[in-house]
Amino acid sequence: MSERTKAAVYNIAEAKAHLPELVERASAGEVIIVARAGKPRARLVPLEDGGVKLRVPGKGKGRFVVASDFDDPLPDDVIAAFEGGTR
Repeated sequence: MSERTKAAVYNIAEAKAHLPELVERASAGEVIIVARAGKPRARLVPLEDGGVKLRVPGKGKGRFVVASDFDDPLPDDVIAAFEGGTR
C-alpha cells in the first residue's frame, strides 16, 4: 500500500461503535483496517461490481438432451448391483 492510499486504522471497539459509517466509507473506496491490541486483523474494502452474476433461467436451453428412456425402470442387473445381490 503506497503512502497515497494509506488506510485508516480503528481498534475493534471503535470499529464496532462506528461500523455503519466505516462500511459506507469502505464502499466509497476507502480502505479501513480493524486492529486488535494494535495488530491489524481485518480490512474493510469495497466490493467489486459485477462479482456475482445471477443465473438466467433457460440460458442452457437446447444445449442438453435428455434420453427418451431417462426415467424407465432400471435393468435387473443394475438393481442387483445396488442391492448387493443377483436377480
